[in-house]
Amino acid sequence: MARPDLPGAQHGSTKIRTCVRFGPELCGIAQERGADTLRHVIVTLPDGTPLELSDGATGADAAAAIGPGLAKAALAVVQDAELRDLAAPLAEGPLQIVTKKSPEALELIRHDTAHVLATAALELFPGVKISIGPAIENGFYYDFDFPGGTTLTEEDLVKLEERMREHVKADEPFERSDVTVEEALEIFRAQEQPYKVELIEDLVANQGETHVSLYRNGPFLDLCKGPHAPSTGSIGAFKLQSLAGAYWRGDSNRQQLTRVYGTAFLDKKELAAHLEMLEEAKKRDHRLLGQQLGLFLFSPVSPGSTFWLPKGTAIYNELLSVNRRMQADRGYVEVNTPQLYESHLWETSGHWGKYKENIFVASYEDREFGLKPMNCPGHAHLFGLQRWSYKDLPFRCAEPGQLHRREPSGTLHGLMRVRRFCQDDAHVFCREDQVAAEVEACLQFAFDVYRLFDLPIRLDLSTRPDPDKRLGDDAFWDKTEGMLEEALRAGGHEYVIAEGEGAFYAPKIDLHATDSLGRSWQLGTVQLDYNLPERFGLEYTGEDNAQHRPVMIHRALFGSFERFIGVLLEHTAGELPEWLAPVQAIVLPISDRHVGAAQAAAATLRAAGVRVDVDERTESVERKIREAELQKIPSMLVIGDREAEEGTVSLRRHREGDQGSLPLAQLVANLVERLSVGL
Repeated sequence: MARPDLPGAQHGSTKIRTCVRFGPELCGIAQERGADTLRHVIVTLPDGTPLELSDGATGADAAAAIGPGLAKAALAVVQDAELRDLAAPLAEGPLQIVTKKSPEALELIRHDTAHVLATAALELFPGVKISIGPAIENGFYYDFDFPGGTTLTEEDLVKLEERMREHVKADEPFERSDVTVEEALEIFRAQEQPYKVELIEDLVANQGETHVSLYRNGPFLDLCKGPHAPSTGSIGAFKLQSLAGAYWRGDSNRQQLTRVYGTAFLDKKELAAHLEMLEEAKKRDHRLLGQQLGLFLFSPVSPGSTFWLPKGTAIYNELLSVNRRMQADRGYVEVNTPQLYESHLWETSGHWGKYKENIFVASYEDREFGLKPMNCPGHAHLFGLQRWSYKDLPFRCAEPGQLHRREPSGTLHGLMRVRRFCQDDAHVFCREDQVAAEVEACLQFAFDVYRLFDLPIRLDLSTRPDPDKRLGDDAFWDKTEGMLEEALRAGGHEYVIAEGEGAFYAPKIDLHATDSLGRSWQLGTVQLDYNLPERFGLEYTGEDNAQHRPVMIHRALFGSFERFIGVLLEHTAGELPEWLAPVQAIVLPISDRHVGAAQAAAATLRAAGVRVDVDERTESVERKIREAELQKIPSMLVIGDREAEEGTVSLRRHREGDQGSLPLAQLVANLVERLSVGL
């Protein structure tokens, strides 16, 4: 690829090259000042030590001033809570030098690796069009539009990796240039890269940008806001992992691109540990476990909808039962609202304008209807159908109702992403002075739920989306975000800010669980909403006999039961808590003459509330035990001549082996105690 003649490339002056790289506003400053008239910049190191540097000094200069070891190890800097290039001019104020030991390093080198992937793709597949390549939670990806007739294979990933290693070994510097949008458009049009051209044109139209930043590594030039490490040699170890289809900009009406996923780490040991975890995750894939354990199936006659088998239904119903009991203990009442609503309900709620593409729409008798994708508008309407006093609040209503969402076919993924699901939806209508206590009660409820499954939780405060993607003015968002933050602080909870991740109608506290493989899953949410009460005109009579607007708190803790079961299966590798196991005990008669005693024992257990089966097949007891182990059944009760005569059972525990013989009555008492759920 020919290297374009970027501004400043022909100059010998380091000052002018630097000013071109990091913004046109610096050009005049650099040209006006001579070496003898430079002022100084003072930065503050993490330990509070001030460091005085020449004006225009970079992060690399700061690292070198501290010591040669840090100069060699430095990858980037953090200033004003922003990760920046090591070669960027410093501003006065706190400064953090990023090295491989810093938490920011991993995302940085993953972004670097995405650029190296695009470099290799352009070299191996002439004519390929490139789009975007960000770092993501566990790695990176890059989306490509390959020439007609080119379909990437697993073998191609190996070739791409080999070429990528050449560029990493070459230790090619990442060089940034700030250019005008006109120059950038000229460059990418000349390279016949239409996706880059569209991105630049949108930056101009939507954000009024006049300049954009480009990054070069080796022969590759990309549109990118950065930052990057100093060179490709900073990439420790990487692996290309998989291929997928992805629509350009997530729009199913646009071009489908080829997405190449990969991951990168700071060293080979970390990469090996991650790949080992992924292999374990494959064994724990809930779709595989669902088949092995006979829990659920899927069919093309209803894509994205689960066909629950009896065992899976037992798990599903047990979770619903636990949820209902826990809610009742905390003052919730259950309601039941319609599945299908006329469009004016969705227009009132704002979903018709902001969310219609996710609603299944049907027309009947010249009216447009939508299947509900969530319960919030229905519950708001239900509240509005009744009269309320301040004494009636808080009103906590819950509905484990069936919901439907239009999800693109390419995004469906077992139980994790479905079109039809059941959610533990609940809404609290309360006075403003009750908000803090109700939010805290929701969070404590969440902790109680996740404790049942040994799932540690992280809290995120998800704030306002972009203006075109939200309802309400800044004053509303300032107020509601502040109220949630105050509730979190008052409860003594640790949390992080998730900028722009709020719902379109309200900020929220998202609850992320970490599974046994270290993966994070967003499960629950607590959302504070003034918008829906306002849009539906909800009111209650206050102590002053005037009408007041209630506050609405949205609360889901399991999230969808489908997704929760999927997460739980992978978290436990199918070894569910004993109280949740679809079959908690199985009776294994040694021969046909013991079947009657086995059935009688099962009836006794069933009467005590134990989910129990009898394996009446004419197989050896050893084979029955082996298959019960594979089905992960917690208790296996063997009955032969002696047990049938004495009214005892020989107990085996899953993965623990023989536990000896004991009277049936004692076994029943023991199991009932073991199976009780500590709510």
